[in-house]
This record gives sequence, C-alpha cells and structure tokens, in this order.
Amino acid sequence: MIFHVLTLFPDMVRTALDSSVLGRAARKGLLQINAVNIRDFSGNIHNSVDDYTYGGGAGMLMQAQPVYDCCCSVQAGILERQKKPARVLYMSPQGRTFDQDMAKELALEEELILLCGHYEGIDARALTAVRAEEVSIGDFVLTGGELPAMVIIDAVSRMIPGVLGNQESADTDSFMNGLLEYPQYSRPAVWDGMEVPPVLLSGDHAKVDIWRFEQSLAITKERRPDLYEKFVRDNPGLMEERRKRIERERRIEERRRRKERQAENGKKEDNSNDHIADPSDDHTPH
Repeated sequence: MIFHVLTLFPDMVRTALDSSVLGRAARKGLLQINAVNIRDFSGNIHNSVDDYTYGGGAGMLMQAQPVYDCCCSVQAGILERQKKPARVLYMSPQGRTFDQDMAKELALEEELILLCGHYEGIDARALTAVRAEEVSIGDFVLTGGELPAMVIIDAVSRMIPGVLGNQESADTDSFMNGLLEYPQYSRPAVWDGMEVPPVLLSGDHAKVDIWRFEQSLAITKERRPDLYEKFVRDNPGLMEERRKRIERERRIEERRRRKERQAENGKKEDNSNDHIADPSDDHTPH
C-alpha cells in the first residue's frame, strides 16, 4: 500500500515513519510512504504557499493553486498505475471521526493521499477541486495535519497482512471486535505482590478465551458504555449464548457447593456418632 502525504514538512513525516514496525514494513515492501513537499508547487521564487485570508482574521491560509497542483501531480501517477484516482483525505477537526472501522475500510485501498494543512488551513476551493474527504482524529486542534496523518497511517498499516509479526495481535486489539481489549500479563507470575490471574496459567485455552471476553465486556461497559451498548445491540446471539453459559456455570457451581455441604454434613454426623456412649463399655463399679 502506498501513502502519499502532501505536506509542508516532509522530513517530519519521513523521520517519524521510518522506524519501528512501519519502518520494517516499508523495508519489506509491504507499504510505502511518499512524502511530497507542497512548496515544490508554489510557482514563485520564495516557495511561499500561504497568504492573508479574505474578510480579515488572524493567521495565514494555504493557497489553492499549489495544493491543487501538488495533488494533481500525485494523482497523475496513481491514475497511470491504478487506472482510477485515489481517495484524498484532508486532516481537519471538522471531518468524519477516524475510528477502527474507518481504518479497516481504508486498508482495502491500494493508495491513499493524505493532505496536511497548516496555519489556518487550506483554501476551501482547493479542497473542493481535489474532492477531499475531511477526516478528524478527535475534538481538538493541532498546529498541522502531519500528526493526524501519521496516526491514520499507523492505524491503517496494522490492518495490512504481514505488517505485524503476528496477525493475531491486530485481530485482538481494542475496537477490532467492538470492545476494548482485555488486560495483558507477562512474566513473572508474581510481581510486587500482585499475581497473574490463575486462569491464564491454567493452560485451558477455552477458559482463557472466556475470561478475556468477560474482561473486555466489563472494561468496555465501565469505560465506554456507548461501545458496550452498541456491541450488545449488534451481537444479540452472542450475548444470549453468554447468558446461557453463565446460567449453566451458575447451576454447576450450585451443585458443587451442595455436594460439598452434603459431604461436610455427613462428616459431622459420623463424628457425632463416634462420641455416643456404648453401654457395653460401661466400666462404672457396682
């Protein structure tokens, strides 16, 4: 997959994405980061791409022409390879909120263009001309679109087969099944007086899976009730099976405790019988 990042600070993007998991994936040819400097399309000797806004107001605005020319240049190469234009994502707090579902959606694309604004943003006419889709990573404002672009690239890249050493890591991440992730533990089994939950040491994979699912449910219900309610609505069959399983386990546990009580009562009766006096053992003198 190829990510084209249109930015005023290409070195910032290259440096950040050339390390760790993404850097290794790029070297393996699983993905490519193409950081394009919008200033190269400024068309003036100073390479300036910004100007004052019409109507007044603080700050400068990125001009339409260099942004448009930069995007068209990148799209031309994509059209030659893919025979269709790539989606253009403009990093903006006004856009669609980026989430795991969108990450999975974008991972199906062959190439993506991520447009990074700066200053007061980009002339709205350029965004219209390149058919940009506005995308937000949260309800806050940053100095530029580079960090949001890198967040999106990181999240999308994890969905690409082979990028992670173990695909199961991606499959069990928070939000992949609509729930937050369960707690994780590593060696040693006891650290600072705190023990790893015994079920994780049991070797019973079925019980471990159930424990992890229950933990995910509990954490999601506590921290993100909106996600919990959506999961319950979207998975009625799973929740009904869970209810039946819990009821079966409750009955099994009740039977086990009943047998323990019966066994304990039986021992008490035996002990009490041991203390009943036998007339034949009466050694009272006559």
